[in-house]
Amino acid sequence: MKPTLLVLAAGMGSRYGGLKQLDGVGPSGETIMDYSIFDAVRGGFGKVVFVIRKDFEQDFRGKILKKYEHVVPVEIVFQSLDKLPEGFQLPETREKPWGTNHAVMMGKEVICEPFAVINADDFYGRESFKILGDYLQSVENKQNSYCMVGYRVGNTLSESGAVARGVCSTDSEDFLTSVVERTHIIRDTDGQIKYKDDNGDFVVLPENAPVSMNMWGFTPEYFDYSDELFVDFLLKNQDHLKAEFYIPSVVNHLIMNKEAEVKVLDTPSKWFGVTYANDRPTVVAKIQALVDKNEYPEKLF
Repeated sequence: MKPTLLVLAAGMGSRYGGLKQLDGVGPSGETIMDYSIFDAVRGGFGKVVFVIRKDFEQDFRGKILKKYEHVVPVEIVFQSLDKLPEGFQLPETREKPWGTNHAVMMGKEVICEPFAVINADDFYGRESFKILGDYLQSVENKQNSYCMVGYRVGNTLSESGAVARGVCSTDSEDFLTSVVERTHIIRDTDGQIKYKDDNGDFVVLPENAPVSMNMWGFTPEYFDYSDELFVDFLLKNQDHLKAEFYIPSVVNHLIMNKEAEVKVLDTPSKWFGVTYANDRPTVVAKIQALVDKNEYPEKLF
């Protein structure tokens, strides 16, 4: 069975014109998400599930899904603030979404095979989808064997300013031991990559240090772990209206408690996205260069 791609798109809104997720950056107006779907299909994925908000279902079906329906089976699921376990109620003043792992949980009813998770607005690269697809096919009949595509930090920086990345630690066999979010990573004038630690001091990172760009691979029992840990999260954060239930939090818990292992898959792909407004021309140029090298057709769909 081919793996499924779960695309986290609930952060998109109904006013498409100003949203970076649906900004045309390809030569025929393709979005970054279009390239992810194209790469996933040729990387061996057999279905795509989009996590969206219910309030823009109609527009999403009309403007987005129709592009893919002749290419790969697609489904949508909905993330909402009131999608909570039995016995819990939405705090009246809660406005912030519950986080990336809550979004992942929305796929439980429609995914029963190994699956990948990506952001809608990140360009991950052809090689990454092939590497991830191959791994997920290899664990079809296994449990608790997860993976994360580890990008070389030097391939993920923005020329427009500092970025936040999940810096990964691994053991001698490239299994993940921890992910620590670093919120200020930049290439200095001396060419070195550095992050600012909790004390405000800069620490050098190796060029090839693996970082998470939210490109994960799981088998279906991950949903059950998430259900259990979300209850714990809610019990601990009832009064914290901005607390979020993140994928790395769940992964770190499973690793520390030896309930699962996560293989870090090295990729040569260069990540890019529109982190800053000034990034857009660079993204357009990079995609055009890939088209010129025949890595992508002039028109995807």
